[in-house]
Amino acid sequence: MPDKFNMHSPPFDRLDESQQKKLRSSLDVAYFRGKETILSTGSEAKYLHILIKGAVEERSENGSEIFAHYANDDLFDVRALFEDKLRHHYVALEDTLAYLLPKDVFLELYNENGQFATYFDNNLAKRQELIEAAQQQQNLAEFILTKVDSDIYHPPMILQPDQPLNEVTRTLKENGIDSALVKLNDDDPRLLSQHHELPYGIITRTNMLHAVMLDDHPLDTPVGQIATFPVIHVEDGDFLFNAMIKMTRNRMKRVMVADGKQAVGMLDMTQILSAFSTHSHVLTLSIARASSIEELALASNRQRQLVDSLLSNGIRTRFIMELISAVNEQIIEKAFELVVPPALHDHCCLVVLGSEGRGEQILKTDQDNALIIKDGLHWHQCEQVMNQLTHTLQQLGYPLCPGNVMVNNPKWVKSQTDWKKTITHWAKATSSEQVMDLAIFTDAHAVAGNKELLEPVRQHLYSHMLNNMLALQDFCRPALQFSLPLTLFGNVKQDKQGVDLKSGGIFPIVHGIRTLALEYGVDENNTFERIELLRKKRILEPDTADNLSEALKLFFKLRLAQQLANQHSHNRIDLKLLERTERDLLRHSLHVVKKFKQFLGYHYQIRD
Repeated sequence: MPDKFNMHSPPFDRLDESQQKKLRSSLDVAYFRGKETILSTGSEAKYLHILIKGAVEERSENGSEIFAHYANDDLFDVRALFEDKLRHHYVALEDTLAYLLPKDVFLELYNENGQFATYFDNNLAKRQELIEAAQQQQNLAEFILTKVDSDIYHPPMILQPDQPLNEVTRTLKENGIDSALVKLNDDDPRLLSQHHELPYGIITRTNMLHAVMLDDHPLDTPVGQIATFPVIHVEDGDFLFNAMIKMTRNRMKRVMVADGKQAVGMLDMTQILSAFSTHSHVLTLSIARASSIEELALASNRQRQLVDSLLSNGIRTRFIMELISAVNEQIIEKAFELVVPPALHDHCCLVVLGSEGRGEQILKTDQDNALIIKDGLHWHQCEQVMNQLTHTLQQLGYPLCPGNVMVNNPKWVKSQTDWKKTITHWAKATSSEQVMDLAIFTDAHAVAGNKELLEPVRQHLYSHMLNNMLALQDFCRPALQFSLPLTLFGNVKQDKQGVDLKSGGIFPIVHGIRTLALEYGVDENNTFERIELLRKKRILEPDTADNLSEALKLFFKLRLAQQLANQHSHNRIDLKLLERTERDLLRHSLHVVKKFKQFLGYHYQIRD
C-alpha cells in the first residue's frame, strides 16, 4: 500500500530518495467510519494523518465551532506533533481512509530536511494567521450580536396619560431627554382595538411642537391624546443588531425595550451607532431626505460599499440580508413616492417579488415588481407613470428584468379583483410559464403605497393552494428541473462559465420550500423562516431543516464573495477561487440539495 503513496506532491517531493524510502516504510493505513472521532481534544498526537479518501471535520470539543474540513491529500494535525496535545476534535464526516506517519519519523524528517521543515513552518504560520483573523472576525461577530441589556439602554421616563403638555415639556427639559413613554389607561380605545399591543404610547418634543403649533392643541391637552401608539419595541435580551434592523426598517431614532408587557428601557440610535462601525443609519437618513432622483441615486450607490464593509468585518450573511432588505425597501419606496402622484398613494400598492420579496437579495439584481390597484379606481395615466417608475429604478441600479416581470408590463399591473382572477387561473396551470408566474407572485411583499391591498390577494392565493396536491405537484416540478453540478462520483463539477449556484443549489431549495409552505399554509416569505416554521410543524426533520438552512447560507455567501471580489452580479462561481475547505463544504451542500430533491419527488409523486 505505501508504494502507492504520492511522493510528487508537496511537501514530500522535497525529501531525498533515502528519506522517501524511510517515510514509505513507516506508513500505516487506518480506516474510520462516518461520524467516528479520529482525534480528541487534549489527547496525545501520535501520528500525522494524510487523507487518502473521505472527509474530516476539525471542530471544538463541544462541537459548537468548526475550524476546517479536510479531503484527499490533506494533512492534520501538524501543530499537535510539536505541542504534544491536540487542541481540537477531528471527526470523520464519511467513511475515511488515511495514511498514518508516526510522530518520531515525521520529526526526524523535519529535523533532517530544511526544505521539508520550511514547508510546515510556513503553513503553520499561515494557519495561525488565518486562525487569528478568524478569531478577530468571531470577536466582531460576537460584538455585533451583543444582547440588548441594561448596560446599553437607559431607563424609561413613564408619564401618566392625563399629564398636560406644558408640564410634560418642562419635565423633559429638566431631565435632558427628548422623549418619554405614556402608560395608557386600560380603557383607552386604541388599546381595546389592538389588545395584543403593549399598553404604552410614546411622546417626543417634535410630537408636542406639532400638536401645539400645527394642530392648535391647548397647552393643557392631556399627553395621552397625542401620544403615538403602538410603540415599536424590542425584547430585553434580543440581539442589538435586530434592534438596529428594526429602527432601519421603520425609519426611527429610538425603540422601547420591553420585558414581557413591562417597559424597562429606551434604546436610541445614537447608542447603537456607538457600538457599530457601519454607516447604515447614515445611509437610510440620506434616502429619507432625498428630494430628487439624483439625490436618491447618490444614496443608493453607497449600498454596495455598505455590503462590502459588513462582509469584510465578519458580519454573518443572514444579518446582511436583513439589513440590506430593509435599505432596499426604503430606496424603492422613496422612488415610488417621488414618481407616483401623492393623491394616488393610498389607492395602489407596489409589491416586490422574487428574492427581494423574500428578503434574500443582497446586491441589486433584476427588477421584479407588480402593482395592485384598488377596485374602482380608473387611472388613465397609470401606464405612463409605471414606465417612469421602471426607468427610475433602473437609474438607481436595479437592472431591467429579462422576463419583463415589472410594472411597465400591463400583465403585472391589475386591480385587486383582477389579481384574484389571475391567481385562480394560474393555480390551474396548463404551462410552465403559469407555474413560474404563480411562484413569483407567491413571494410578493408590499413596499409602498397602500400596503393593505396585498393581503386579500395573498390570502386568496394561499386558500387556493392549501393541500391542493394536484396543483402543488405541477408547482413543484421546476425545483427538480435543473441538474445538480455533481459528477458521477459525487464531486463538484463546473463548465467553462463556472458553477451555476442559482440553478444548481439555491433555486431547488427556495422553490421546494416555497411549495411546502403553500401546501401547509406557512404564511412567510423568507426561505429561512419558512424552513423554521416547517420544522416546527414537523414537516421537515430537524437535521434536514438545519442542513437546508446551512446549505443555503453557504450558497449565498460563496456567491456574494465572488460577486464583490469580481465586481459582477451573476450566479456563477469559479471553483479555482475557493479554498479546499470551501469546495468540500460546497460538495456537501450540493449533496444536501440532492437528498432534498429526492424527498420532493417522493412527496409529490413526481416521476419524471
